[in-house]
Amino acid sequence: MRVWRIDTAAQTLVFGSDGGVACCHYWGAPLPADQDLGDLVAAGAGGLTGGMLDQLPPLSLLPEARRSFPGQPGLVAFDGDGTPLEPAWALQSADQGDGLTLVHAADGLTLTHRIRPQPHGLVAISASLTANRPIRLHWLAAAALPVPPHMDQLTELAGRWTREFQPVTSDLDHGARIRDARTGRSGHEHPPHLWLATAGTTHTRGEVMALHYGWSGGHRMVVEALPEGRRQIQLGHASGSERATGTRFDSAELLLARGDAGLNSVSIPFQRAIRDRLPPARQPRPVHYNGWEAIYFRHDARELSDIVARAAALGAERFVLDDGWFGRRDDDTTSLGDWQIDPRKHPHGFQPLIDRVQELGMRFGLWFEPEMINEDSDLYRAHPDWVLGPADQIRGRNQLHLDMTRDDVRDHLFTRLDAILRDWDIDYVKWDHNRLTPFPDAGQTRGVYDLLDRLRAAHPQVEIESCASGGGRIDAGILTRCPRVWLSDSNDALERLRIQHHAAAFLPAIATGSHVGPRDCHTSGRVLPMALRAWTAAQRHMGFEMDPRELTEHEAETLTRVTTWWKANRDWMLAGDIWRLDRPQGALAEMQMAADGSRLVIFAATLDSTVAVQPPPLRLTGLDPRARYRLRMIEKPLGHHTSHTAISQDEVTLTGAALMAQGVALPPAFPQTVAVIEGMRL
Repeated sequence: MRVWRIDTAAQTLVFGSDGGVACCHYWGAPLPADQDLGDLVAAGAGGLTGGMLDQLPPLSLLPEARRSFPGQPGLVAFDGDGTPLEPAWALQSADQGDGLTLVHAADGLTLTHRIRPQPHGLVAISASLTANRPIRLHWLAAAALPVPPHMDQLTELAGRWTREFQPVTSDLDHGARIRDARTGRSGHEHPPHLWLATAGTTHTRGEVMALHYGWSGGHRMVVEALPEGRRQIQLGHASGSERATGTRFDSAELLLARGDAGLNSVSIPFQRAIRDRLPPARQPRPVHYNGWEAIYFRHDARELSDIVARAAALGAERFVLDDGWFGRRDDDTTSLGDWQIDPRKHPHGFQPLIDRVQELGMRFGLWFEPEMINEDSDLYRAHPDWVLGPADQIRGRNQLHLDMTRDDVRDHLFTRLDAILRDWDIDYVKWDHNRLTPFPDAGQTRGVYDLLDRLRAAHPQVEIESCASGGGRIDAGILTRCPRVWLSDSNDALERLRIQHHAAAFLPAIATGSHVGPRDCHTSGRVLPMALRAWTAAQRHMGFEMDPRELTEHEAETLTRVTTWWKANRDWMLAGDIWRLDRPQGALAEMQMAADGSRLVIFAATLDSTVAVQPPPLRLTGLDPRARYRLRMIEKPLGHHTSHTAISQDEVTLTGAALMAQGVALPPAFPQTVAVIEGMRL
């Protein structure tokens, strides 16, 4: 047997082949450099007993049904005449340079796995399949990996519109858990990030393995306990998403992280890696103002001018004009696809509004939804054939999906969007995607990538934000093209706190848009205090999305104060890490720390009434145990007037060791409040 290893600071993977498809024989804690890999593989091999085959079918990187593998195979494909492909793979070559490239061949087919160590301790695995004739691919896993037996819990991110990124944990025992996310996006329902953990794992303790499939379309996950006791995990495109025959098929990158110090030990490597992959964007990151929840489709020049002035006075640095500026777009039933300015609303184009925005020191941004079309549109009347899917499909938000696999569709969209971006001084595009595809199609995602890449090449000064009914398309693939994502259409601060806290499993603060919403939240009906709304937005890339004319004097003062604080701290915060802290039910806390560890800020939110009268001390993590840190509370949460602690009354100075072992006591606080604590390493 030939064996190879891939190492990072936090994990080792060992691969081996006896002539067939290589297997991952070990994925776990770092191994010593002198570990004999042959002995490692031999020591992990199981035995045989009654009722079994005479040989244990290999759990390879591509499990093969033809070898009597008892679980889900890694490849399902067909020849042009519909004959199932069951290739007898043989290892052709193995190249271990800056990583490991394994090439297998059979029957005019070539299967290549590329395994590469990545910055910040991640490992990337991808697969490609080529053929000497057209074939139809139903399923190709990027890789199948063994799940170590002591990793007995699986946590997936799930959710819905306005409540994205909710963790759901299940025990790994018998059978298979298969998730085929077929909505054509990364998905509110099933974003492609998950982790395996030991029982009792928290943000700060426990062994964790995290996996992320960097693809912006539908994906498939298989986690399966095999009859003899082994377990496997696979990720790849959604099954059946390759709708046309072809001669080459590529998976996206499957990114792996591992750590021994809880969820933070895998979340922070992902945050750093994704931050490094982001395309260039305006620095410092500007405070956004988006007018959607102020005016919706109502575009009145005088009203917009007033809103622009009020947003600038509050500290906004970019004004984004949302839906309603094109065609005859007075509601969501019409004009998608007609990317020309509505002369009724903007008779002189965007210039008067841009002049007003720039006069007040802001930049101008614009909303598009390029992949969609309304039946009541000039584009549909001219090109009904450009629609994806059958005529009798169920509509979504009164709209249909353009077929992005077509060159003529992408060329048309590029021409329209290029003209708008060329003719007006626009430095930001909010790119929306408000309905599901009628069926999964990997070609759709590749078409979107192509259009985004063309527009970015033609307009490198324009930032493009990924929005898909909020957080429906957020993944490592889209984040190589979009430096910002709209995390959720919910501007409810309580929901936002949960959503952005859980999304920090892989999302860095700099990429995560978070806005101060209306006093009376439009998606939940809650009425929340300005301090909570403002400090929630200040934990990520800050913005406003409300009618600024509704603010009381006190609310405006609070928002201006928090925005000023955010501007003074954004550079080091957005270049740093989000360390999530362990808190009891009904509370959330996280610490954002500068890259060099010299500064930190803690946001500790009380969401619900606490069970205990006195909340447990806030224990920090990730500090230098020998260093001394001075902490100062800059926002005291509302509570009973007798609620005082040392840190709420004065500065405290403690060693990192003390802050991580004991922590600091917070004052008892009312629900829907947040404490903010600044820290400095002395």
